[in-house]
Amino acid sequence: QVQLVESGGGLVQPGGSLTLSCAASGTIFSMYAMGWYRQAPGKQREFVATITAGGRTNYADSVKGRFTISRNNAKNTVYLQMNSLRPEDTAVYYCNAATTLTMLGRDGFSSWGQGTQVTVSS
Repeated sequence: QVQLVESGGGLVQPGGSLTLSCAASGTIFSMYAMGWYRQAPGKQREFVATITAGGRTNYADSVKGRFTISRNNAKNTVYLQMNSLRPEDTAVYYCNAATTLTMLGRDGFSSWGQGTQVTVSS
């Protein structure tokens, strides 16, 4: 079972930047696909970005060009660099890990962190 711990959330003004980190343990991190998801109040959880074991990335249209997902296998960590933040980016951000890309985000087939709050407000 993979253990995931997110950090780096906080309050930021519109147009600002934040970097989220997700530290993984209990598995061979380099072999896992990783993803970031978010859930805003009153809304369903949604896909933000994914990165495969080989480094291939994919982004939701709403964050493309503003967010960057990356991974450091030596540190067992995945990052989400968020730039040009907007109030609509406010949500709890969750890290997710799965053995394959198709399993990412699927309850029961992937592992979730506890989440970190990101609030974009002036």
